[in-house]
This record gives sequence, C-alpha cells and structure tokens, in this order.
Amino acid sequence: MTFRKRLQYFLVKRLNISNKSALTLILEGNIKINSQVITGNAVINPEDLIVFDEQILQKGKRYIYVAFYKPRGIETTLNQDIQDNLKDILPFKEELFPVGRLDKESEGLLILTNDGRTFDKTLRSEHQTEKEYLVKVDKEINENFIRKMSNGINILGKITLPCRVEKIDDNSFKITLIQGINRQIRRMCYKLDYEVLRLIRVRIGEVELGNLQPNEFRYYK
Repeated sequence: MTFRKRLQYFLVKRLNISNKSALTLILEGNIKINSQVITGNAVINPEDLIVFDEQILQKGKRYIYVAFYKPRGIETTLNQDIQDNLKDILPFKEELFPVGRLDKESEGLLILTNDGRTFDKTLRSEHQTEKEYLVKVDKEINENFIRKMSNGINILGKITLPCRVEKIDDNSFKITLIQGINRQIRRMCYKLDYEVLRLIRVRIGEVELGNLQPNEFRYYK
C-alpha cells in the first residue's frame, strides 16, 4: 500500500494538463510544497500542502495517532449496526480507524489513526511488530505451560511462532507475540487446558498502554 506519488503526475491529474505543461510549471518554480518553491519532480505525500499561483491544490492531511484503552465488552468494529461497537464510544470528531483487532472479551491498547501507512506497517507480518499482553488464567501456571506457550502450539492447523512468555504470579503471565491469529492467546491456553479470565494488551510496537484506564486515550507522535 503506497500513498506517495510524483508531483508531475499529481499536477497532470489535478489541473488536467499535459505532462509537458506540468513539468514546465515545476521547472519554472510555480509550485510550492509546504511553502517552499519546488524546481524538481519531487515525491509528495498526502500531508503536504501544495500551492500553485496562490491556489491551494492540496490542503495537506493532518494525521492523528491515538492510544486508546478499549474496555472489555466492546467489539473492535466501526459498524454501528453491530451491538457494543467501537464507534459508539469513541469521542473523536475525526474519522479514525483501529489498527488491528482486540476481541470483545479482551481489553487494553488499541491504536486509532487516519493514517493507512500505520495500519500497513503494523499488520504486515514482515514488520514483525511486537504485541504484549498481560494474561490471567483459571489455574496455576507451571514450567510446562511456559515452555509450550513459548515454543509454539498447534491452533487452527498451524504451529504458532515462538514467543516470549514470562510468569508474573501463580495465575498470571506476560506474553509477547509477533503474530495476529484470531483469539490466538485464548486458543493457545485452551489447548493446554487453561481458560483465560482476563486479557489486557499493554503494548503494540513502541506504543504502550501506560496508565490509561478503560475509555481513556492520549495522542502520540
């Protein structure tokens, strides 16, 4: 997914002119990007302000990044036809979408943004974005549980990738994944005869939940 394009191509489409005319405008210094005169066929982005002869051709998009604590019992969907949807509880006027999912019975960090590049970077497997969770289960955790969770478990016909698992107390552990299989942690625990009682996502990449409480949020970047 790419959002960048060449200035010349943008001018051709925006002004309905030929490639030659667009290039002439650029070379003669008639185009400004973010208040700077451009004399080459620059690469532009959606957030750039582009002006030609005092006429604004592109206002520039303001990107917003939010760390939001999704409470338990809310579906990660903006579809208001679905009961307990995310859209109904968000306080933002801007159109923001969630990056990734967090199942209804889980809670914690959800990234909200209007920047599709963040979605792409976070979810594509080759970026291996770490996601960290705190998990409470219904019975005591032993070394066999930690070892098997760490090495990978067969769920949905595939072995989960190795991950970091750290025991916190008798019934709680921290797990760091680079995968995004649907209900992965719950399914892994179920295969080992454990039931998840509470699951909180506390980190996605470098973005942390911090001291946010359910329904609270903070802007970042």
